[in-house]
Amino acid sequence: MVVVAVALLRADGRVLMQQRPQSSMHGGLWEFPGGKVEPGENPEHAAVRELEEELGLDLSLASLEPVSFASGRTGMGTGTGTRSLVILLYACREWQGEPHPHEAEALGWYAPEAVETLAMPPLDYPLADALCKFLRQSAI
Repeated sequence: MVVVAVALLRADGRVLMQQRPQSSMHGGLWEFPGGKVEPGENPEHAAVRELEEELGLDLSLASLEPVSFASGRTGMGTGTGTRSLVILLYACREWQGEPHPHEAEALGWYAPEAVETLAMPPLDYPLADALCKFLRQSAI
């Protein structure tokens, strides 16, 4: 399964994180907004669609910067086994609208270094680390 995630970056450098619904797998944990790439859809279009659905934001394909990816296996619920998962992380500095948690429990803006200290699903930790490295390199 391929999933996209987007690190929305405010002008002050803070990153938007969302808290997963309590009723979902990894409920209550923090993650980058995003979601599954649908069949026949490319990852960038999926990122634009998912952020509109989850947060009510309008962003352009050109505003997405590839950052990194993480891969592993994820449990799919009781008795259903595991599935291979690849998460593609993009950074985005420009969008239209104010984010609202349409599907999440809560939203929060965090300093990049603080993101790694949040309780997150396992594959979000290497993405948070990659984002910090990406931001340091882009500041040079």
